[in-house]
Amino acid sequence: MTEEQRMQRELRSVRPRHDDPELPDDISANDLDRIARNELKTLTKENAETVGRHLAMAARVIDEDPQLAHLHVMSAARRAGRIGVVRESLAITAYATGDFALALRELRTYRRISGSNDQLPLMVDSERGVGRPDRALELGRSVDRATLSPSVQVGLAIAMSGARLDLGETDAALVELEIPQLNPNTAFSYSPELFAAYAEVLTELGRENEADEWLERASRADAALGTSGDDDETIEIEEMEEDEDDALASFVADEDNDGEDDHAEVDNVIDNDNAVAEAADTAETDDETEPDVTSPKA
Repeated sequence: MTEEQRMQRELRSVRPRHDDPELPDDISANDLDRIARNELKTLTKENAETVGRHLAMAARVIDEDPQLAHLHVMSAARRAGRIGVVRESLAITAYATGDFALALRELRTYRRISGSNDQLPLMVDSERGVGRPDRALELGRSVDRATLSPSVQVGLAIAMSGARLDLGETDAALVELEIPQLNPNTAFSYSPELFAAYAEVLTELGRENEADEWLERASRADAALGTSGDDDETIEIEEMEEDEDDALASFVADEDNDGEDDHAEVDNVIDNDNAVAEAADTAETDDETEPDVTSPKA
């Protein structure tokens, strides 16, 4: 069986009697990111536009209506089943609707098409969804984590921790999350979810006080990221001492004193600049009586 025949067979279950959901006029293939649009360039222009619109619509509604998003992606899959981003999107919407078996199948196809492990955490979680936590752990261990991006490493750690919890291995679940990205002093896009997952396992272990601390860190990280407006920015998170009011007052006082010193330093700089200017004027006067041979005026 050729690759094309195999893909057509895999898509057979989503093709029969499927009616395309309505597309609003304001949705366009240009709403997709550049990488997704590039993948669609292998299609005819008209087909690429239709497929792109369905994918863009799925991305718009997936949080509020996963089932509708899934219908849109199935429409895209009927037209472009050999495109990696389409199979990836089909897996994501299947996962969102709770169809973990379909999600796992589509993720395997996407991995075969693209050669990418970026969706490995979702594959591990889908194995959990079909009731195979042992297989989930085996799958997670099959890839060298050093080859994954930091965000994928975090997603994999959370999925692996969940598989450990499914097996009742709570201590091991905590160890799965103790990765370099578990840094309470910095916040990335993945930090709130990682901190919250760590807090959940601590709660399972009965370490309520520590769990509350990590939940607070997750909340602060989420708030900091929400106000930064830059996904690539590293947010520093500083934890205040218990007597933070006194520390803040002391900090303000020090700033005021530093301000007075700064004014004195500025005055000294101005005096020095005036002295330098006077010396320069004297030098120019001397130069007029005996020009320098290297000077342009000479």
